[in-house]
Amino acid sequence: MNSSSAHRRTPHRRAAAVALVGVAAFLAAAVQVGAASAAPDQAPAAPVTKADPGSLPAQLTPAQRTALIREADADKTATAAELGLGAKEKLVVRDVVKDQDGTVHTRYERTYEGLPVLGGDLVVSTEKNGTTEGTVRATRAKIQVPSLKATVAGSKAEAQALGEARAEKAKSPEVTDAPRKVIWAANGTPTLAYETVVGGLQHDGTPQELHVVTNATTGEKIYEWQAVRNGTGNTTYSGSVPLTTTQSGTTYNLTDGARGNHRTYNLNRGTSGTGTLFSGPDDVWGNGTSSSAETAGADAHYGAALTWDYYKSQGRNGIRGDGVGAYSRVHYGNNYVNAFWSDSCFCMTYGDGSGNANPLTSIDVAGHEMTHGLTAATAGLIYSGESGGLNEATSDIFGTAVEFYANNSSDVGDYLIGEEININGDGTPLRYMDQPSKDGASRDSWYSGIGSIDVHYSSGPANHFFYLLSEGSGAKVVNGVSYNSPTADGLPVTGIGRTKAELIWFKALTTKFTTTTNYAAARTGTLAVASELYGATSPEYAAVQNAWAGVAVGSRPGVPGGTSFENAADVAIPDNGAAVNSAISVTGRTGNAPASLPVEVDIVHTYIGDLQVQLIAPDGTAYTLKAYGVGGSADNINTTYTVNASSEAANGTWQLRVQDNANVDTGYINSWKLTFP
Repeated sequence: MNSSSAHRRTPHRRAAAVALVGVAAFLAAAVQVGAASAAPDQAPAAPVTKADPGSLPAQLTPAQRTALIREADADKTATAAELGLGAKEKLVVRDVVKDQDGTVHTRYERTYEGLPVLGGDLVVSTEKNGTTEGTVRATRAKIQVPSLKATVAGSKAEAQALGEARAEKAKSPEVTDAPRKVIWAANGTPTLAYETVVGGLQHDGTPQELHVVTNATTGEKIYEWQAVRNGTGNTTYSGSVPLTTTQSGTTYNLTDGARGNHRTYNLNRGTSGTGTLFSGPDDVWGNGTSSSAETAGADAHYGAALTWDYYKSQGRNGIRGDGVGAYSRVHYGNNYVNAFWSDSCFCMTYGDGSGNANPLTSIDVAGHEMTHGLTAATAGLIYSGESGGLNEATSDIFGTAVEFYANNSSDVGDYLIGEEININGDGTPLRYMDQPSKDGASRDSWYSGIGSIDVHYSSGPANHFFYLLSEGSGAKVVNGVSYNSPTADGLPVTGIGRTKAELIWFKALTTKFTTTTNYAAARTGTLAVASELYGATSPEYAAVQNAWAGVAVGSRPGVPGGTSFENAADVAIPDNGAAVNSAISVTGRTGNAPASLPVEVDIVHTYIGDLQVQLIAPDGTAYTLKAYGVGGSADNINTTYTVNASSEAANGTWQLRVQDNANVDTGYINSWKLTFP
């Protein structure tokens, strides 16, 4: 068979409705530092620092990536020993990326006595000379369980998982594979558990891959998440656009030989299988309307090509980095008003919308949904709680980036999500990156309990961060669209430009984020990347700090400023036991402590409602930071409290006192810090 690549132009069309589908979100701890205020004045122009070339992602061929994976696999036993892992733990190489200076970032998963450790993933960065530069872990907990013998039958876990699916109104839920034993380490104390995957269809007809984790000792549900990611979609009018197709004899088909052989198939209203590869006697596809089945195929093929090219501009050869293209399926189901990415088929699927008249195929959808595949292949952000919000925001961020990258005059780049679809019935977008709360549901800033809301709305602070980092705060017009972005603290943020913001988020996703990354860890990861690329004293580094502060995650540089005193030693918190203290000795200060003393607290503990947290001054006065019962079932405390300590002498021994007042849940003080002006 004689194959060749061909380029041609095809018409596109516009307008469709979309369903916004979320999943049950898991509670995660956070505290709102401030509410969004009126937009501050427009920030000054972006800094012009150039990125360190050595820290930029290197382009790897599939063969080069495979060689690095083999090398890491051969050294994994030595790596595990260097990391201090237990004798029962083994590493499994999952992904490798490389910087231009030779630094290699290897992503591992872990097993314990042969069982997968969910939430045990980590990234090891190694310099060109073989020296370990740093490690990012999804959990700091020691992976260890008392026994690998379950006291709860797997059938009970299966029944529980099916019950959860039915409670979410799944259609024909089924479990095709027996629940597997795992070690759950994504939050709290590592626990022997079952992971059950429920198939069937979600309530709206989307395929279901509901993961339910059940404690193998108590039978209680620990966690759940949906592996099939729904999103927003709209079919925009993109004009006549070039496609790369394949010719075989006198027949053409939608196979992109230049991009990992990405193929586009017609499901013809089906809901399973691959469908039929689009093919025809000429290289013209569609007529710009839904009357031709080829039009949706052309849209999907175009969006996939743009997304591939965008990832390549960031140094990645395809979604998985292996040079292999995913595939697209169009015309899914009947009146299906959505689109989704599935890891199990490594494919993107589009419905035809209400009345089967408006296929949900567009640049935005392709970029957004295929980025779920990128996230799954790299950080693996669990699609629930804070990590789920970051997962969804990552797709919004790179869906937006692909739209700008396309530079299509019929669909100009903007910071509006779903702006072409009139889902609200009044011409407004689905989501706004400059001020997410304008959609009526998303949040502008990080706050207590953000992990408990739908991931499409808890994505708000990260989307807002990206806008602030790219464009800055205040009023601005970009490509004819007016924005006016507020900040949580009312202070201006200077943007560094979208290109730099994209690079920082992309490298953080691929080298710093893990399955359990929350907002605080996202801040840490993006700052680490900004330091690598531009330096810790650069305007770009400060902009990352300021943009996060603008969404109430962390503080600005120099605010409150002064000297910090920290205790990073772990202190175990007895289950329903006596209070424990972690001490900090403050010296070299004069006079009293400030009226607004920042107290940064990092506590790893399941069900934080059990905890009472107090600051104890040198004279013994107790200041309650968090009362018992506050926080409910959320996990972990990672926030900054403000205490009026103006009546206390600054110098002396300050203590963080924590007491667990209920049974079952456990944890430890990870670190805490006092900052004096």
